[in-house]
Amino acid sequence: MATASRKIRLPYSKRLFMWLAGYSILLMGCFVTFQYHREKKFKADEINSQLQLINTYIITEIEKGIDIRDIELDDFHMFDDLRVSVIESTGNIIYDNALDSIREISHIDRKEIAEAIRYGVGYTVRRHSRNTEQSYFYSAKKGDTGIIVRSAIPYTVSFTGLLRADYGFLWFTGVVATVMCLLGYFATRRLGQNISRLNAFAELAEKGEKICDSEPFPHDELGEISNNIVRLYSRLQTALSERDREHSAALREQKEKERIKKRLTNNINHELKTPVASIQVCLETIKAHKDMNAEKRMEFIDRCLNNSERLKKLLTDVSLITRMDDGNDAIEMTPVDLYPTINAVAEEITPIAEAKGFEIEVDISRHLPLIGNRSLIESVFRNLLDNAIAYSGGNRIVIRQINSNDDNIAIALFDNGNGIPEEHLPKIFERFYRIDKGRSRAAGGTGLGLSIVKNAILLHHGSITAENLATGGLMFNIIFPKAV
Repeated sequence: MATASRKIRLPYSKRLFMWLAGYSILLMGCFVTFQYHREKKFKADEINSQLQLINTYIITEIEKGIDIRDIELDDFHMFDDLRVSVIESTGNIIYDNALDSIREISHIDRKEIAEAIRYGVGYTVRRHSRNTEQSYFYSAKKGDTGIIVRSAIPYTVSFTGLLRADYGFLWFTGVVATVMCLLGYFATRRLGQNISRLNAFAELAEKGEKICDSEPFPHDELGEISNNIVRLYSRLQTALSERDREHSAALREQKEKERIKKRLTNNINHELKTPVASIQVCLETIKAHKDMNAEKRMEFIDRCLNNSERLKKLLTDVSLITRMDDGNDAIEMTPVDLYPTINAVAEEITPIAEAKGFEIEVDISRHLPLIGNRSLIESVFRNLLDNAIAYSGGNRIVIRQINSNDDNIAIALFDNGNGIPEEHLPKIFERFYRIDKGRSRAAGGTGLGLSIVKNAILLHHGSITAENLATGGLMFNIIFPKAV
């Protein structure tokens, strides 16, 4: 039922126009009525003024001692059938030119007589006379001696026309009212269209639908309010869309983190089994063979130490990569200069490198400032140097500054070794990824070094790529954002 009534409801613009038209017609009606009575009273006062002149003249003549029947009035007025009465202060008529005989009837209660007695003058627009059976316009005036002179003219068709309002004024008022209604129609039509658009927008907004109507509202107060509402809703839609995108991205990131953690846990579990199993076998062998010679016993002890060192290194790398997975909040960032940091790492690794026949060359500027974590940056270059020494097959490692600008610091670290097969390049930064698993384990690698390198650089909002050199060897291109 409510739906049906809503469907048949007139549009707001029509209802507003009907209300405005009704208000205009009522206003014009009241004004016309007031003006009509005002004009009628004005004309009645004008006729009364003319009759009062006659009354005054008659009173003056009577007070001079002239008999009422001898007073000439034909040239004094322009009215036809002028009726003149003389009335005592008691209300009794003593003379009436329209009556052959005067009846003893008191006129004290007649409106014009009562007003004349009280105020000196008075008139009645229309009253029926029982003596003559005619209707008259009466005008009375009281003289100084107390007598009242009343003049009257018949209320005929011509007299009615005299008192009638000016129809030209009524026509003019009607035209004005029509023009006002037309102007009101166009004004309310435009206003109604804007309100209808705003209503349609509100219905779409209530349903949460996207607003496609980009046409602006007019430049008035309602238009400005409507435009502001549309803009606010558009911003809200954008914010909600952005929130949903961020929420989806966060969910994907969370799922990816869970997947990576699960994979990391499985990989760690797998990586831990080998050194633990090796240590267990060595210890069980030593325990079972108490008469084992000293040389063999020392060999098994060395294996235990090597595997325990591998365990220690693996746990250290896992701890570091877990810290980086926790994000920037868990890692303190301070101003760092790459020049002394890289040099310190190179000096630390140089004895190991020289022992294996490697030369390390550092060719960078003396001042490369950035905001970062010194220990993580050191781990980046330490892992890259260790990796090159262990697996490159060359004898020279170079760390060089290249193409640095006002925004970025670009560092290349390359060797003169054998490089790696192209199919492995996209995967070398994955956790526990090994090109040659047996060789990596034999060298004491954990499979997390290059993953630590990449994650550490990403935490510094930088990037790293790897490529084989045409002259042989592998080159890592590292970019850090420069500190402002």
